[in-house]
Amino acid sequence: MKMKRIAVLTSGGDSPGMNAAIRAVVRTGIFHNLEVFAVERGFSGLMEGQISPMDQVSVGGIMQRGGTILKTSRSEKF
Repeated sequence: MKMKRIAVLTSGGDSPGMNAAIRAVVRTGIFHNLEVFAVERGFSGLMEGQISPMDQVSVGGIMQRGGTILKTSRSEKF
């Protein structure tokens, strides 16, 4: 069976709860046997290939941090 993959990307301005949402996506993906990746710096990072794998350790202790651990950016191309 082929491994299923998902990626998490944050774009635009920061808002409360972004790290909690990232954590939920990563943990749920892992629970469902998905390979989970982070796209850093929003759509700019997607275009530049700034993609890295995520695991339980990647999202440990992020709930109390402000902003987004993935960083974000705006891109005129999107």
